[in-house]
Amino acid sequence: MDQETRPRILRTLPREKAFYFFTSIGNYTGESAASLREFVEKVAVVNVKSLEFHLYRGDFEKWVAEVLEDKYLAQEIGTFKGLGYKDERLKDEFHRVLSRRYSRLAGML
Repeated sequence: MDQETRPRILRTLPREKAFYFFTSIGNYTGESAASLREFVEKVAVVNVKSLEFHLYRGDFEKWVAEVLEDKYLAQEIGTFKGLGYKDERLKDEFHRVLSRRYSRLAGML
């Protein structure tokens, strides 16, 4: 990863590019994330039904790859969703994966 990629992945996005958490189509949780740091924080507190909804639809992968531009994390999320975690185990393990990636990137700056 080059010197320009890390800051780009860690930047704060305009609100229109933020990730908005839903529990189902049309049911917004009131939570959104406009950076990888915020995303990690929100995953720890949003309803697990929102995580299940977005993870298995591929929403997280797509947002991370296309908006945050972190292809590595998007690939990791793709692998993760194949593990079939549910409920609090899903939340805990997914948060762990995201936190590890954020810590690695932030520590490299």
